[in-house]
Amino acid sequence: MDLLLWEVNCLPGVEDKNAVGITSLAEGLTCLSGVVSYLITNGFFDWILVPYLIIGGIIAAPLSAITVKQIKTKLLRIIIGKATIIFGLFILWSVLL
Repeated sequence: MDLLLWEVNCLPGVEDKNAVGITSLAEGLTCLSGVVSYLITNGFFDWILVPYLIIGGIIAAPLSAITVKQIKTKLLRIIIGKATIIFGLFILWSVLL
């Protein structure tokens, strides 16, 4: 997921390493605000999922940084662009049918 969000950051010319950091920070803040607002509205929160989300975030951030470091930017942009289009078409297909 980090790499798909990285595409949005690389379009305006943000450097690769900075894009990964920006994306990780944005994901963390988004998750935090989602949890806080969910708890404020007295929603049911399944605390069993929390460790898995934390572990996933801890694993995803370094893997994204390693991937960005080892794959050339142009190739990575092509891969991410194609993956975004494929996922978007899949979602449209599942919604419309």
